[in-house]
Amino acid sequence: MDLIPKPDQVISAAGNVAHKVLYGGLADLRPMPRTLIDDGTLREVYHYRPAAKVREQGDPVLLVTPLAAPSSCFDLRRGCSLVEHLVGQGRPTYVVEYGRVSFKDRNLGMEHWIDEVVPTAVREVSAHAGGRPVHLVGWSLGGIFALLTAADDAALPIASLTVLGAPVDVARVPLVAPLRPLLNATQGRGAITRAYQAIGGAPTPLVRWAFQLSSFQKLVTKPLAVAQNLDDTDFLAQLEAVDRFTDDMLAYPGRTFGQLYHRFVKGNALVEGSFELGDRTIRLSDITAPVLAFGGATDGIAPIAAVNAVVPLLSGAAEVRFEVVPGGHLGMLTGRAARGATWPIIDEWIDQWSAAAGAEPVEPTPARPTEPSRESIGANPTRRYGSGGSRSLARR
Repeated sequence: MDLIPKPDQVISAAGNVAHKVLYGGLADLRPMPRTLIDDGTLREVYHYRPAAKVREQGDPVLLVTPLAAPSSCFDLRRGCSLVEHLVGQGRPTYVVEYGRVSFKDRNLGMEHWIDEVVPTAVREVSAHAGGRPVHLVGWSLGGIFALLTAADDAALPIASLTVLGAPVDVARVPLVAPLRPLLNATQGRGAITRAYQAIGGAPTPLVRWAFQLSSFQKLVTKPLAVAQNLDDTDFLAQLEAVDRFTDDMLAYPGRTFGQLYHRFVKGNALVEGSFELGDRTIRLSDITAPVLAFGGATDGIAPIAAVNAVVPLLSGAAEVRFEVVPGGHLGMLTGRAARGATWPIIDEWIDQWSAAAGAEPVEPTPARPTEPSRESIGANPTRRYGSGGSRSLARR
């Protein structure tokens, strides 16, 4: 709103307030309809039902959820849902999520997700889609799981990988870097280690608080932002959807949290491109599928440098492409600007590598009317690598 609101702004603001008071909110939070096709221990694989009058075609897309986050990260709200976007194009769309973590799951480690959950989901999705190869799209830790799974098993039917906000070099994360010397000084016997071992993991309130802390400035200035945008229905609806997402955060199993804490946060285990798991070493250089990686221009959890560190490690990939898009950690995936920035790039990537595998590319839908301005891109208003740069990164 302007400093001195115009009459139409006052009317819009009054309407938004009234709607929120009378109906409890402005966001359409209805989840996209879906059907369970496979389940197991902390593994649920869903197929999103095709949209009315849209023929499902092409290779399937499997959305890989990070631990502790609900799958609504991909389906935030109607009009701002990656799932809705993909389904609307006729793409066979699936998601793997993990359900509620309890104390009985405390002994599950990262092996459970890399050896069992994600590979099984890939196979089940491929079979459900008629044996087609699968395009994996992983956000945050889901992206790390997708990378490690693809590196560990070259026989999986993976057509391409897309990873968003997946920090490979944790030393470049401003929230973590100053603390690493202190954390390493405890040699694994600090208060954090004793706490998660005692309670069996990282509980939901702690996970929720950590996510909010990563956007502390936005949290503090939220009341002012609401007041300044009372006439912007889409802005207010987005805030409601993000609040719902944050409220639905989940817990981490104890052993998995311990591995992430000691090996990723303290040890920066992936920075050299390899990861010790059980009796074997997983190397990112063993990935042969093409990889598209995204960094958010204002991402405080996975800054551009932390994500871009994966590029030189993917020496065996058919192609490596890195893109900078507007938004923070969640916003780059499903923020309002993602509709005109992140999603079209994902569409282009999936079409490119579906065509390479012999599938018919999906006809693109018209762009949404809401397009990000150049100013909204932040510090980098152009792609980190354009198509020419992407080709120069190709490795065969």
